[in-house]
Amino acid sequence: MNIHKNARLTPKSRAELVRRLAAGQSNAGVAADFGICTKTAAKWHARFKSLGIEGLVDRSSRPRRLRRPTPDIVAAEVISLRRQRLPGKEVALRLNLSPATVSRILKRAGLSRMKDIDPPEPVRRYERQRPGEMIHIDIKKLGRFAQAGHRVTGTRQNCRNQGAGWEFAHVAIDDNSRIAFSQIRKDEKKGSAIAFLKAAVAYYNSLGVRVERVMTDNGSCYKSFAFAKACRRLKIKHIRTKPYTPKTNGKAERFIQTALREWAYAKAYETSDQRAADLPTWMHRYNWHRPHGGIHYKPPISRLGLTGNNLLRLHS
Repeated sequence: MNIHKNARLTPKSRAELVRRLAAGQSNAGVAADFGICTKTAAKWHARFKSLGIEGLVDRSSRPRRLRRPTPDIVAAEVISLRRQRLPGKEVALRLNLSPATVSRILKRAGLSRMKDIDPPEPVRRYERQRPGEMIHIDIKKLGRFAQAGHRVTGTRQNCRNQGAGWEFAHVAIDDNSRIAFSQIRKDEKKGSAIAFLKAAVAYYNSLGVRVERVMTDNGSCYKSFAFAKACRRLKIKHIRTKPYTPKTNGKAERFIQTALREWAYAKAYETSDQRAADLPTWMHRYNWHRPHGGIHYKPPISRLGLTGNNLLRLHS
């Protein structure tokens, strides 16, 4: 028997402990003398009364019951029933297993949740064949501010911007080349949407790209007759996304996330006007210098195939 060096009791001291208790001494007093709790003293006394002197010897640490691993054939039956969309409790009932066993098997197989049974919906990616074939347009609402807020100053005192209002970042991105264009407008009404569409078309024309289609969501400004009339005058086909399905216009949504992370929230601007003034600089970096993951980490302008004097003229 191996007894660790800090053990309070050995078989000899346990025998002395039960002798004192049998002699009528108090449990609390004897426990205090041996430096143990009263519960431990009572435990050894009870073992002595039931098993005699053999009860004062340390027992084996081997558990009374050993968990037997579930056979592979049973696990296969559990998985088979689960793939028939049966709940775990019903699988346990059919196979006469513990629900905990079934849960453990399903967790190990990655089938704990019902949605894990069905294969994931395949990712549907598309890309137009040439620049200008389609551009995606969207709007992001941004709060105006005349001074830095509490996230920058670290205090809420004297940094409130009540009544500052809102400004709206209108964005456009070409489906093929990922060349983007953005402007800050005062609202998201049809007048601003039409003005931005014309500015975006003029920008792409300056790069030698003719816009053929435009995709937007179902915002009121895009559903207006005035916006439809502007598209007809520009000879652009207008396509709207499926209602409540923003992923249809995913390239614009993703560009907005990038713009927020790398421009709008990238540094602490003192005013929203300073943030707006920094937008053209960031847009230039995005189009001309920033590697884009969707086009093999090349800058969007590389998709236009511009070389020599044309590239220098546009970049100047």
